[in-house]
Amino acid sequence: MFKTWPRLLCIWVMFLGLSACGGGESNVSKGNREGILHFGNGTEPQELDPHVVTGVPEHHIITALLEGLISKNPETLEPEPAVAESWTVSDDAKVYTFQLRATARWSNGDTMTAEDFVWSWQRALLPELGNQYAYMYFPIVNAEAFANGELSDFSQVGVKAIAPLTLQVTLNNPTPFFLQLLDHYAMYPVHRATIEKFGQPGEAGTLWTRAGNFVGNGPFVLQQWDLNKVLKVTKNPLYWDANTVKLNGIYFYPTENITTEERMFRVSQLHYTNDVPTEKIAIYQRDKPQKIRVSPYLGTYFYRLNTGLPHLSDVRVRKALAMSIDRDAIVNSILKAGQLPAYSITPPNTLGYTAASDLRYDPEAARALLAAAGYGNGVGFPVTEIIYNTSEQHRQVAVAIQQMWKQVLNIDIRLHNQDWKVYLDSVSSGNYQIARASWIGDYVDPNSFLDMWLTDGGNNRTRWSSKSYDELVQTIAPSAETRQQRYAALQQAESLLLDAMPIIPIYTYVSKHLIHPSVKGISSNLLDTPYYKYIYLQPETQLSVTP
Repeated sequence: MFKTWPRLLCIWVMFLGLSACGGGESNVSKGNREGILHFGNGTEPQELDPHVVTGVPEHHIITALLEGLISKNPETLEPEPAVAESWTVSDDAKVYTFQLRATARWSNGDTMTAEDFVWSWQRALLPELGNQYAYMYFPIVNAEAFANGELSDFSQVGVKAIAPLTLQVTLNNPTPFFLQLLDHYAMYPVHRATIEKFGQPGEAGTLWTRAGNFVGNGPFVLQQWDLNKVLKVTKNPLYWDANTVKLNGIYFYPTENITTEERMFRVSQLHYTNDVPTEKIAIYQRDKPQKIRVSPYLGTYFYRLNTGLPHLSDVRVRKALAMSIDRDAIVNSILKAGQLPAYSITPPNTLGYTAASDLRYDPEAARALLAAAGYGNGVGFPVTEIIYNTSEQHRQVAVAIQQMWKQVLNIDIRLHNQDWKVYLDSVSSGNYQIARASWIGDYVDPNSFLDMWLTDGGNNRTRWSSKSYDELVQTIAPSAETRQQRYAALQQAESLLLDAMPIIPIYTYVSKHLIHPSVKGISSNLLDTPYYKYIYLQPETQLSVTP
């Protein structure tokens, strides 16, 4: 026991937020001194290839390493120049011409050119790569045909380098949100020579994304990646806007257990947390309001249903499940941070758009629908599994829904927790029955929530498809002459989706973070995107011990 004392003392001291044993200092104190931001990132990233990944944890890291044609204002999210210093739009709003800045460089010193974007976008659309975000390119002429393998000549796709620093993009239709897309990592350029050094352009999972190999064009470069421990990036001196970047580096930590993450924050091991435990929200809001930020967030929490399975192929079953969830109870009794019950996939008032939804909590109607499907009082209904990635909050929501479905429909539900990568593989391969899911808007427009449900869309994963839905989202809405007409087409599409119910909306997110007072320049925005080059640390601001 004696030998354990020094260790116990270290732990005790660490939890008090004091200097570590042996004269060391906390991450926050040292980070403030050295300009290193310690960032809780939720989970270990699946990958760092922008044309392969789909998750928010990956987004947080990739936006430090790569940059697209445009960026966004950290507060208003309006497009701002990035690699492209300017652009023009043709009178018919179909042709965008981007002038790239001559000072843009790759982190190995190579000059950035328009051809970099042509090659990168071709790579992103290669059918063999299996990019689940390929549909983001579909507003571009012939991009969909190339991605589907119907066209092999990329010169027929509407992306041209008309001069070394001039890129021209031709769209199928005027697309009001096209500039918003260009700030998404799926549209980022990648360094051709590096990709080809470690494999084929259409090959996923090669070693080009590892530390020492990665060549990017963002404000930071990849320094170190210790799996399941920490991923470190350092300031990129060749970044065109390096003078604006104040941080010398960012350390991203996988923090799936939000209780542990909150403790790390409390003992000054993190500047910023990915989330806040439900039971701590009111305490921080009451006692330390300067350390907690809860903000509106353009995201929906929902369940995917595998409509390829016999019992879930019946829309009456899917509706019965959706109508027997008491969303008010979930947001008020479990989540407790201002989340809203969701009855549509698109959050209300997204850029003025609100879906027309008949979805409601109606146990009696739910029981009648299940009985009509042949499962009166739940008799004969197969035991069905919900999978969710590791998170106490996902578990709490799943347990509540498990109980609601038992109480209302008398059906048995099994819960299965999977780690992030296994969960992604399960959903991507269709190896699930019901899967917890969420969707955060890639840009502020209802299209960001609706184009993912297109037939064979990479992020659909429910096996549901509708030609009418596809036509409304892909053809009628983009060719509408007014916003009112476009929104009407999207509302019609969302009504089709909700009537078929391959997904069950549950609640609309808020973002929740603990932020050390020394962190400055981190704006709250609807996409909850941190724009690192504007963030800085003010070392003289100290964090007290409590709560």
